[in-house]
Amino acid sequence: MTTPHTIAVLGLGRMGGAIATRLTAQDWDVVGWARSGRASGAVKTTSGPNEAVAQADLVLLALFDGPACRQVLDDVRDSLRPDTIVLNTSTIAPAEAAHLARQFGPSYVHAPVLGSVQAVAPGDLQILAAADQDALVRARPVLEALGTVRRVDDAATAAALKLIANNSLAGAVLGLRDSLRQADALGLQRPQALDVLELGQLGGLVARKRAFLDGGSSVGTADFTIGALVKDMTLLADASNTPLRSAVGLADTPAAPDADIAVAATAPAVPDAVLEPLRAYIRGHATGEPTHFRDAFLPTAHIEGIRGGAFVSWPLDEYCALFHGHSAPDEQGRSRRIDTVDVHGTIATATMTLQHGADTFTDLFLLVRVGDRWRIANKAYHRHS
Repeated sequence: MTTPHTIAVLGLGRMGGAIATRLTAQDWDVVGWARSGRASGAVKTTSGPNEAVAQADLVLLALFDGPACRQVLDDVRDSLRPDTIVLNTSTIAPAEAAHLARQFGPSYVHAPVLGSVQAVAPGDLQILAAADQDALVRARPVLEALGTVRRVDDAATAAALKLIANNSLAGAVLGLRDSLRQADALGLQRPQALDVLELGQLGGLVARKRAFLDGGSSVGTADFTIGALVKDMTLLADASNTPLRSAVGLADTPAAPDADIAVAATAPAVPDAVLEPLRAYIRGHATGEPTHFRDAFLPTAHIEGIRGGAFVSWPLDEYCALFHGHSAPDEQGRSRRIDTVDVHGTIATATMTLQHGADTFTDLFLLVRVGDRWRIANKAYHRHS
């Protein structure tokens, strides 16, 4: 097996362009093609993918998603030479990776990469490579020019591990967002909060993304976009058949999809208008005054849960009838805490913990925006005795 001499890089976006530039700097003969038709000029390009592929011993894909990979490979398949290696660095679903591995057989290397665009130039990527032994031997010099190679059993596993890695990144971004929101609520200055967060478990993320987190108006090009991370989290949720809060939380970030993922951590806190019906609900429990509940809930709302071993579903009037206009005797020892609020356009969900004497209640709310007000449409609860 011979080492590849000419490499065709299909996809010259942020990551693909950086990869092509790195390989060119490492004295590989690189020809690129951009789906968008736009390229930086640092790499020689062709007008179409077939022209690039026809020259190549190795075809490297750096595309946005699985459908893009399938479309481009379908377009160039007849131009691939019998001994050409197809090296796919794209982040796609495990099932999509397995399909491509079956389709192209021993010439296919699935090698998603861990690391940002900034890690490409110094060759610091971590690469999860799954391939036939001969194909991996031929592709290894190219991969090692980009970073450290970690062999994985099969294409589906490599794709799944990449999604898991990005899930941890999404969790870190949302964790950072929560910390910054709490810092804002406490009146802390953003630079001061970031200085301290940089000392802790989120320190690496804060250090890498400090320019975006400081809120500068001119912070450069995104390394990894919100849209790309949302796509990856959606792939993971679909592949695992498990709902991911990170996918929802990132998707609802009020920022452009092409913004850097760090911008998602700077999203403002939940507006007071969404919190007001929850606060009215808390006032109702604190005072025993049912008018607060009528202010918090829609007239059509139901309150549901298990009471005395039986399921109950109270219309609002019946629920209000449980309260008699005065606080509980042990009110001083009771507490209520809003735990989560997730807003999705004109609807929202929220959870709350209530400590009422020996009992703890978890309340789950569905809220809707009616006109310029938010109201609770329904509540379900669980009683922990």
